[in-house]
Amino acid sequence: MWDAVTGDAIGKPLEGHTGWIRSVTYSPDGRHIISGSEDCTIRMWDAVTGDAIGKPLEGHADWTSSVAYSPDGRHIISGSDDCTIRMWDAETGDTVGKPLEGHTGWIRCVAYSPDGHRIISGSHDCTIRIWDPTKYPSRVDTCFRSDSDGWVRHPDGGLLFWVPEDCRNGLSCPAILTIPTTGHDRVVRLNLETFRYGSSWTDIKRPEA
Repeated sequence: MWDAVTGDAIGKPLEGHTGWIRSVTYSPDGRHIISGSEDCTIRMWDAVTGDAIGKPLEGHADWTSSVAYSPDGRHIISGSDDCTIRMWDAETGDTVGKPLEGHTGWIRCVAYSPDGHRIISGSHDCTIRIWDPTKYPSRVDTCFRSDSDGWVRHPDGGLLFWVPEDCRNGLSCPAILTIPTTGHDRVVRLNLETFRYGSSWTDIKRPEA
């Protein structure tokens, strides 16, 4: 740490990572510091004493490139070269839900919106994604990928629905919005509010006027 006025070093270096450190940030209340490293972990530090707090947060399969706190300080998010975003409980260090998946390239930066209602990520796949944390983690496992014939399948292999050929490019999870940085790309988002499958498909029949 450094004195922002004098430029002098404050205290001892914060040591514990075994790889290059890619990202650091303060908690909203200024009491803690978190860091993300090429050792694939996130570490939390006491901003006054410089001591490590708890064990490293482990879960990413590749470098941790970016870390951020939620505005209320309750959660930590991390972006990784494993192409996922993870959310952590800032008090316990436990993971919250499943990883956010959708990027096809290394994730370079993550951040919360000022109101905490959105998470944004920038990736080496040349896209920026906006995630709705209120739909995470309950709907993050419903990412849609159609096969070569246009069918989207349940994890157990069953057919869910068919997507027309001209709508397959850019098909995304319902929990995210994708903003391509190149204008020729597009995104197809599906409204599943009235979606039915299996024996409940008859529920969508509109009553006769």
